[in-house]
Amino acid sequence: MMKILLSSSICTLLLLLGFLKRPVESRTLHVDGCSASVHLHELRKYFSDIRSDAISADEEIGVKLLDASLMENVQEGQTCCFMRLLLRLYVERVFSNYESSKPHQQRCSSSLANSFVRIRREMHKCHCDCGEETQRSIDSVITKFDKLQIQQAVQKAVGELDTVLDWLEELGTVKS
Repeated sequence: MMKILLSSSICTLLLLLGFLKRPVESRTLHVDGCSASVHLHELRKYFSDIRSDAISADEEIGVKLLDASLMENVQEGQTCCFMRLLLRLYVERVFSNYESSKPHQQRCSSSLANSFVRIRREMHKCHCDCGEETQRSIDSVITKFDKLQIQQAVQKAVGELDTVLDWLEELGTVKS
């Protein structure tokens, strides 16, 4: 029990020290007339804490839910919709079912999930029109997700978060 508390405390302490060393950098994503504040450094930090665990637990090596080309080929005016649907998948299906094998990583994954919830809440205030092509793109991701057993699908989606974070970073962010 003491080891678990110590590991959890170390994760929290490292996060706090990281924030003290440099100012927290917030970026505002401007997407199809909508905007959301995103702390990409924070998201990457949380993801790096769980990445190796998620990837090592991924047993479906031949399956890929997301790839960069899917996100790069989002039609103009559909980025807001695509982002909302992708956030919905991660918040409602991925993070709600993710269980890390290490207790201190569970805390970090919860922080990552909360960050996605915050972004989703901001994006939800926007009116995003969803075209058929965008809906089909997300539906194809969900179909691949549903073909796997839930824990395999969740591990796969968490392991592919770097693709999502890279995409968010490329969306033409403006520092605030």
